[in-house]
Amino acid sequence: MINIPRPEHPDPQCERASWLNLNGEWDFEFDFGNSKKESGIIDREKWETKIVVPFCPESKLSGIEHTDFIPAVWYRRTFEITAEQLKGNVLLHFGAVDYETTVYVNGKKAGYHKGGYASFKFDITEYLTEGENVIIVNAVDDVRNILVPRGKQSEELKSHGCDYTRTTGIWQTVWLEFVPKAYIKSFKLYPDYVNGVIAISAVVEGEGEFTASASYEGKAMGSFSKKAASTITGEIKLDEIHLWEVGNGRLYDLELTFGDDKVKSYFGLRNVKLDDYKFLINGKSVFQRLVLDQGFYPDGIYTAPTDEALENDVKISLAVGFNGARLHQKVFEKRFIYHCDRLGYIVWGEYGNWGLDWSDERALESMLCEWCECVERDFNHPSIIGWCPFNETWDIKGRKQVDSVLKSIYRVTKHMDETRPCIDTSGNFHVETDIYDVHDYEQDYHVFKENYDKLMTENVLYEKFPDRQMYSGKGCAWVSEYGGLQWSRGDRGDAWGYGNAPKTEEELIERYTGLTDALLDNYRMFGFCYTQLYDIEQEQNGLYYYDRTPKFDPEIFRKINSRKAAIED
Repeated sequence: MINIPRPEHPDPQCERASWLNLNGEWDFEFDFGNSKKESGIIDREKWETKIVVPFCPESKLSGIEHTDFIPAVWYRRTFEITAEQLKGNVLLHFGAVDYETTVYVNGKKAGYHKGGYASFKFDITEYLTEGENVIIVNAVDDVRNILVPRGKQSEELKSHGCDYTRTTGIWQTVWLEFVPKAYIKSFKLYPDYVNGVIAISAVVEGEGEFTASASYEGKAMGSFSKKAASTITGEIKLDEIHLWEVGNGRLYDLELTFGDDKVKSYFGLRNVKLDDYKFLINGKSVFQRLVLDQGFYPDGIYTAPTDEALENDVKISLAVGFNGARLHQKVFEKRFIYHCDRLGYIVWGEYGNWGLDWSDERALESMLCEWCECVERDFNHPSIIGWCPFNETWDIKGRKQVDSVLKSIYRVTKHMDETRPCIDTSGNFHVETDIYDVHDYEQDYHVFKENYDKLMTENVLYEKFPDRQMYSGKGCAWVSEYGGLQWSRGDRGDAWGYGNAPKTEEELIERYTGLTDALLDNYRMFGFCYTQLYDIEQEQNGLYYYDRTPKFDPEIFRKINSRKAAIED
């Protein structure tokens, strides 16, 4: 049996039985001059090396581990198609490719996509023949281009500070999906916990009868059927109400059919709402005990080695008392968010905006389309309780951000999704936002507490940049980055963290307790986000080492984080 890395279905919210995983060994070539198309690589039979997809060439798991700058790469593999499969449509899916992707099928250009984080697909039916077929993928990436969002990928030769090893090319699963001529193209789910209803809006190709059936732990919960052409809307009145809650996903299964097409999905009965300075989940004030998770792995860089590794990152976070995460400077793969859905783990959907020059009006064009694709892709996940397209929009070479860029992306986000709040730019500098947040790495917990107690006593949120932004005194507010306490094994000379590192375990725990208590005891704070869950390369301020082994007894932090907060019901 051939060993296929990451063999699981990459999208549990839209799963068909008829699919083919294309992960594994592909032909591969570097293109340091970005010139190999001109030299005839598409028609060339002999290629230089091999790579293991879906791992990037910078990673150990790819079999290459080349960490210098890579301006362009090429991939090739063959696959078999039967006459039966050609009776319908064949869709070629990419979980993510960094950054500009051009796909050729049997020598012909089949599609182009720009963006390193969004998933995308092409209908390649017209390019296929019965028997053997060839896919070639070209990825072009320049993290030093001011109009290319790179997230936490280092723009310098080596990792430094809070920037890490780069990712080039394919870094999520590639797969084929075989669908009938009439099939479900997309769908959105709108849960209503008050009335016990799930509303569904779908886009279909062709005409036929559309049926949606819900169940819970194998028991039928209701259904509806309608004739459909182009679009369809309907709702299921659920026989039983099982709420999606923090710590308990309670997912319903959902089956959608349209003619011969059948899709397995799921949903959670969960609504979010802002109420004065409280963040409500299904009408209940829930304190968000979040941690910064940046989605890096020692052997796979941007890509987890296994599905179990994705799930484990949620479990180790729960073990130290967090109930969710900011998915920071990266759009995580859907399998990770699926585990968040299952385990009742709340997350903020974010974007890798660093590297983009937001002082340039062209940044809007560079980011908006891909951000919309990301919001569209993850709309149905109950664990995602908010959106945050930007993080810390610092001045760039003395130039301030173009406020209209941030405002436009905020407003488009709200237009696409009215069911969740949106933070325009986490930390600084706010332009138009549903929630006001700040980042503060003050290490003296006495000073930290004094500063934020003023929110309760004077209705003033401590602000480091009062000349650029100011909390109005109304609405939700929180500290969405704090801590960053460095604790290293001492095996790296470039180890980095925030502020002065604690000298003893006792000092670290005392400081962690003081900082965290200041936020838990503040009845105007709806949450916190600690930096960070695990070390990444030289940044060594996690509660776990990079290999996910704990630095200290997890129970210590679980007790600190999990006690009742002042704002909770």
